[in-house]
Amino acid sequence: MAQDINGIIYYKTNEACKIAGISRATFFRWLKEGTIEDVRHKDRRGWRLFTDEDIERLKEEANKVISIEDENRQTRLKF
Repeated sequence: MAQDINGIIYYKTNEACKIAGISRATFFRWLKEGTIEDVRHKDRRGWRLFTDEDIERLKEEANKVISIEDENRQTRLKF
């Protein structure tokens, strides 16, 4: 359930992932890989608090489209 703290709405990890259309596993994998930055807010227990802006970043990453040509070019550059 979203929380209103000092006039800002925050979501917990499960809620944020559900809204963004990704799994928790995907979120944590993206964090580990450095694909996305971690959130800037946590509660007193250390649990992540997501703002609407954080959720939009997740949605952007989840809906990213990569051109096959770009992907092939990046693969060729690695050799």
